[in-house]
Amino acid sequence: MARRIESVTLAGPAGDLEALLEEPEDGEPRLCAVVCHPHPLYGGTLHNKVVYRLARGLRRAGIVVLRFNFRGVGRSAGEHAHMEGEIEDARAALGWLRERYPALPYALAGFSFGSRVITRLGCATEGASFLMAAGFPTRWGSPDFLESCAAPKIFIQSTNDQYGPRAELETMYQRFAAPKELHWIEAADHFFAGGLEALEETVRTSATPFYNPPAIVSS
Repeated sequence: MARRIESVTLAGPAGDLEALLEEPEDGEPRLCAVVCHPHPLYGGTLHNKVVYRLARGLRRAGIVVLRFNFRGVGRSAGEHAHMEGEIEDARAALGWLRERYPALPYALAGFSFGSRVITRLGCATEGASFLMAAGFPTRWGSPDFLESCAAPKIFIQSTNDQYGPRAELETMYQRFAAPKELHWIEAADHFFAGGLEALEETVRTSATPFYNPPAIVSS
């Protein structure tokens, strides 16, 4: 079955937001997710290759995905707002998606700058099935909010991430609240060069248990 994809325009706090809505290739979606892109001032868009792989891995897990451009990127209105405004963009995107699929649970995913956005938003908003942070930067402000964040958290990191070095993230991760998991992908850099296939498969396998838990066998 061909991928079901729809170009949509969302009402954001600083004006319209350009977005793509993608449903799973097989069957009806069982969860919905917003995926956020890397830093707008350094070429980040919804078409970034890591963002695309995140979205495809989630779709393969049976999840409908909304990718969107932050304010000031592509056809999205407004100007970069130093993460605080972008968190509000993500909040608006999530609100739109939940209205579109009111019966589905939801999740948040993001790469690099986008991973900071979705963890900030998801930890301040109850109800996310999981937060998926790929390429989490260790040097863009304090991650202390994650030490008390009750949402399930999935971190997926390149073994050679120059913006989130392994030793730094592992030290931080020890302080993050459970439930949590950390997956390392053998890759050359922050953008998962040479490891995109492994990234996508890790996204798929990590997301699936959150809406398809193992059966409980009674004794």
